[in-house]
Amino acid sequence: MRIDAYAQVQQLYSTKKAQKITREAKTGHRDQLQISSKGKDIQVAKQALQQASDIREDVAGALKEAIKNGSYEVSAEGFAAKVIEKYQQSQIVQVF
Repeated sequence: MRIDAYAQVQQLYSTKKAQKITREAKTGHRDQLQISSKGKDIQVAKQALQQASDIREDVAGALKEAIKNGSYEVSAEGFAAKVIEKYQQSQIVQVF
């Protein structure tokens, strides 16, 4: 075993103290965000939609009252016509 070679190997693996790197902050440039007028219009529209109710209370209230009273009636012919119409629309969509 050669002990004197150990000192040479240790020099190769010796760690030096890391030097602290300081960088100067650049203060001349700032990031900016500009929203176009179209983007602003979209934001306004989204806010209006969020504030609007999903249920039209004037229509729903009248229907709820009619159902509660037992005076709400559905026309069989009207119901059948709507079912056929929806079926035909689904067939057209499937063709394309």
